[in-house]
Amino acid sequence: MQTGMHTDTERCVRAVQSKDARFDGWFFTAVLTTRIYCRPSCPVVPPKPANMTFYPSAAACQQAGFRACKRCRPDTSPGSPEWNRRADLTARAMRLIADGVVDREGVPGLAARLGYSTRQVERQLLAELGAGPLALARAQRAQTARLLIETTPLPMADIAFAAGFSSIRTFNDTVREVYALSPSELRTRAPGNRPVPTAPGALSLRLPFRAPLNPDNLFGHLAATAVPGVEEWREGAYRRTLRLPYGHGIVALTPNPDHIACRLTLSDLRDLTVAISRCRRLLDLDADPTAIDDQLRADPLLAPLVDKAPGRRVPRTVDEAEFAVRAVLGQQVSTAAARTHAARLVTAHGDPVDDPEGGLTHLFPSTGALAAVDPETLAMPRTRRTTFTTLVAHLADGSVNLGVESDWAETRARLLDLPGFGPWTADVIAMRALGDPDAFLPTDLGIRRAAAELGLPSTPAALTARATAWRPWRAYAVQYLWATDDHPINFLPV
Repeated sequence: MQTGMHTDTERCVRAVQSKDARFDGWFFTAVLTTRIYCRPSCPVVPPKPANMTFYPSAAACQQAGFRACKRCRPDTSPGSPEWNRRADLTARAMRLIADGVVDREGVPGLAARLGYSTRQVERQLLAELGAGPLALARAQRAQTARLLIETTPLPMADIAFAAGFSSIRTFNDTVREVYALSPSELRTRAPGNRPVPTAPGALSLRLPFRAPLNPDNLFGHLAATAVPGVEEWREGAYRRTLRLPYGHGIVALTPNPDHIACRLTLSDLRDLTVAISRCRRLLDLDADPTAIDDQLRADPLLAPLVDKAPGRRVPRTVDEAEFAVRAVLGQQVSTAAARTHAARLVTAHGDPVDDPEGGLTHLFPSTGALAAVDPETLAMPRTRRTTFTTLVAHLADGSVNLGVESDWAETRARLLDLPGFGPWTADVIAMRALGDPDAFLPTDLGIRRAAAELGLPSTPAALTARATAWRPWRAYAVQYLWATDDHPINFLPV
């Protein structure tokens, strides 16, 4: 079992006393005298150390009888980086809970996806996070409810349903218990302007992150590889369609100095929590850039790259199966050719959607639809057709699982067993779809070229040996190495 930062009392006290925002989401401070819990960067005068106690999650604070601070709003802090850098049971469970699995399938569904008994999952989460899966999902529902209350004019009954509560009474009781305010009082006290009417299912919100965040390669990569009809760059925002559990959505994401502006249009508001979770995952917003950059900066040949543009993130995906298919389509062809192949599949087999702003026309095809495609209609070499059809067949029948709960090492091994899958394809899927922060691409031509220019070893074996010192953040080293090229993926579109 991992030991969280909340157990290091001295370090936590220092972080609170210095109001260090880098630790927001890592732990929460509960004040024994006021019965309030805060994020480490709370602007109020820090309490005496003797009156502080520390918890690993907001859910644990709530379960212990503390209510959220009205000043620092701890429920809106970035998520813990722990769940993105680890692949153990707790991390996989937290990724599934963030994806709304407990609300849709219950704790038995969560346990089944993880391959453990319900009792084992509950015991592990309680031991490490101080709260079980139901309490963690409840805290997430409370956060979603607050977001809807403060940013939309929706009736409270609709908000209760959209946030995942089983009844209006449970919704009211939970909001009062967590925030010490009724839902109506929360709306009255909302910061800034009151909610104004928007298009049905549309809302705007801010996605927080730990600074620094360099948007260049993040949005540059997404824009340069955008599949027409599914993605686009428009007026400073990356827009794309989303396939969600209860329906579909369209999101526009705009980088700002202190947050990502997120505008969501959903066909069913019950998908709000999972849509937010997937957008955060897409942009790698829960990463800890200070820890990552400090380790990479220790290599004197990487240090100038980090110092020049710190805070690079790994551009990820909102749909793991989609990315895997696109990785195969992009094997040994240019970015433009890969987009063309993907666009043909989208037009022929994607589900049409209505975009009020125009520009987006389809959802990327489901694995079921792709499994039914006639291979002879695919304009690609026969060997790649075999790779494509084998992959989508395995994705469709579940024998290859790329979901947030997947085990990174096991999934990579299964991919390598498929025809046409070499280390590069498996590792790029591990990096961008599975979210493995240590995935590495030593055979990538751009990486080898950058290594040679910097004086790093340029053969795969020697570069892999040198990169041992960069672990567990080799996927971020890839972003810094790629950034030495003048390819469009490295630049924020104008």
